Amino acid sequence: MNEPTTPVTDSDSVAAVDLGSNSFHMVVGRVVDDTHFHIVDRLRERVALAAGFDEHHELTDKVQERALACLERFGQRLREFPEGRVRAVGTSAMRQASNAKAFLARAQAALGHHIEIIAGSEEARLIYLGVSHTLADDRGRRLVIDIGGGSTELIVGERFEPIRMDSLGMGCVGYSLRFFVDGKIRAEDFRKAEIAARLKLEPIERRYLEANWENCVGSSGTITAVDAILRANGWSDRGITAAGLRQLKKALIAAGNIHKIAGLAGVQADRAPVLPGGVAILLALFEGLQIEHMAISTGSMREGLLYDLLGRIRHEDVRDQTIRQLCQRYNVDMAQAGRVERLALHCFHQVREAWGLDPEVGQQLVGWAARLHEIGLSVAFSGYHKHSAYLVANSDMPGFSRADQELLAAMLLGQRKRLTREVFAGLPNSEAELAKSLTICLRVALRLARSRSPTPLPPFTATARRGALELGFLPDWIEAHPLTFADLLEEGEKLREIGFELRVR
Repeated sequence: MNEPTTPVTDSDSVAAVDLGSNSFHMVVGRVVDDTHFHIVDRLRERVALAAGFDEHHELTDKVQERALACLERFGQRLREFPEGRVRAVGTSAMRQASNAKAFLARAQAALGHHIEIIAGSEEARLIYLGVSHTLADDRGRRLVIDIGGGSTELIVGERFEPIRMDSLGMGCVGYSLRFFVDGKIRAEDFRKAEIAARLKLEPIERRYLEANWENCVGSSGTITAVDAILRANGWSDRGITAAGLRQLKKALIAAGNIHKIAGLAGVQADRAPVLPGGVAILLALFEGLQIEHMAISTGSMREGLLYDLLGRIRHEDVRDQTIRQLCQRYNVDMAQAGRVERLALHCFHQVREAWGLDPEVGQQLVGWAARLHEIGLSVAFSGYHKHSAYLVANSDMPGFSRADQELLAAMLLGQRKRLTREVFAGLPNSEAELAKSLTICLRVALRLARSRSPTPLPPFTATARRGALELGFLPDWIEAHPLTFADLLEEGEKLREIGFELRVR
């Protein structure tokens, strides 16, 4: 593990933690002008999460303990950082692990900060964000490739905007274990690994060949390791070339075993066990995408996480842009969504202290759910709450973690009709309680806005205690709106099924 530099724990610092399938990384940056940062600390440990699966595809106790010990060390470094200044994410191995939720709870306790498990598309977006900030801000399309321990991300983009993103389920750890059994390296093993990688690439190969990218850039892990080896052996003096890769392949086959390639110039000892699989994937990409030269970026997903975090701090959250795009795609009635959002937030702000709800997180989730609650109407009116929930749970949503999408989907599923405990059963206990509380605010707002009238409602009071909510209206308003009053009474009956009391006066 690299030695840390002098700790920086002031309010101008931000940190990113990447729980990769091969290595865990942490970077700390000091914000210098509200849009850029200087890296002041880096930590890296090879945990080999993707090599720690048992026959049930669960992370073994041994690899979990290794990972938790690493996160405890990272956590010591981040102890003084506020929650909003740290973003930690898990990638391919954590996406695949069947016991990921149980491990995630222990990992968060060890790190002392929230950890998101992100989708492959979000991983690709963050990689491009990190890489693009290290390159010249010029026009022209570029192809960015990142080979990780469990997956490979490909992105075509221009300047700071990704245009196409894909995540393929092949990585240096998995391929090394699968094709180079017991550490043996043979020509036949390379042939099989390259064919397997080409088969993974084949469904998207044509689209990338026709994407009109002008240069290719690689980042992190396998790619930076291969670049160092090619330069150390004189096989390339600027980035990775197809000819240099073929030279490296010959050298690995000549060594015959991963234990012998550690003596090859430029090979780091902890990279040797996963190098053959990574090289095979890189060879397949060069051949399939007709790459002759790949430049190397110093930026990666860790830097992308920091830039994304800066955006959130500056209230330029990519998640808000994602919500806008979904609303446009599914032709949401934004006037109605706005009415529901205002009413739901009015309720939320009055109940949050009594129910112990985080003001920032709760406000975001209520706002997003209100804006998205009718996207399912694009499928059908019947059961549109189910369609809305399905679309949110299964769409690519840049900026959102899996947990974010699952929580939002639960809120949308619970927005109307019967509300049962099963709606929130798939969420961790703490998130299930949060989702239930926010869903009640959303349901109240939907009842009040049912007429879709542009006439604003008079202010109402919401008095909360644990398991109960009392709504207060002006007497003459209730008399003038008997249908809404009846609607709220019906809502009280439905909430009683989950042991919640709603009263109206």
